[in-house]
Amino acid sequence: GEPDLQYPYAEVAFDQAGNFYGTANQGGVYGDGGVYEMTPSQGGWTYSILHSFSGDPDGASPWSGVTLDHAGNIYGTTLDGGSGSGCGDHGCGTVYKISPSGSGWSETIVYPFTSGTDGYDPYAALMLDNAGNFYGTTETGGSPGGGTVFELSTSNGGPGYSVLYNLPGDTDLSQSRLVMDQAGNLYGATGQSPYGYGMVFKLSPGNGGWTFTDLHDFDLTDGAFPSGDLVLDASGNLYGTASEGGQYHEGVIWEISP
Repeated sequence: GEPDLQYPYAEVAFDQAGNFYGTANQGGVYGDGGVYEMTPSQGGWTYSILHSFSGDPDGASPWSGVTLDHAGNIYGTTLDGGSGSGCGDHGCGTVYKISPSGSGWSETIVYPFTSGTDGYDPYAALMLDNAGNFYGTTETGGSPGGGTVFELSTSNGGPGYSVLYNLPGDTDLSQSRLVMDQAGNLYGATGQSPYGYGMVFKLSPGNGGWTFTDLHDFDLTDGAFPSGDLVLDASGNLYGTASEGGQYHEGVIWEISP
């Protein structure tokens, strides 16, 4: 609890030195959650808060884990907060960056969502490609309002924000970090589908933009509402979890094969 963090919901990320980093949804100095670090120390661990979110214009309520770049900077999303208008008092969410600065850390907002065509409420964590570009999703907004798949490009002095695809439905409930195969195709999962229990999708790049493919629609018997990060193995098999449905109605672990 405050001024410490509380509700560490997401997975953690390790750096090359063996330190690991994570987020907590609430608590901190301002009650809006924060980012923490755990450092190995004499057979135990030393805990420190790197940043406490403060709402507007800062972010608030990070539900997802963090992503580390090759320079040791920490990137992530907050579901709420930021300077974007149109989302009421809770804010539209942000993409943030936390960088080593002297003996401490400094935070900057990379992108504040606006509730317009860019989408808003980014629930899932970011994915980093080999060129240093980030990919993510928003739960809602865009056109027709089912959320977006977006890219934050680091080229030309970036980051530059662009919407790669507008997801279908009123809200997509996207909770899974995207994954990318060697051909540059993106894979993700949403809460929208023809049956209403979620789907797994593929986005393929092309000269005219990105092509959307519905890989699987959950129908409750085989799971419902995919959540958690996706994993892609070397053979192109895709793995993930669904929080409900299945034989015992308590969720499933699933595989989709080419």
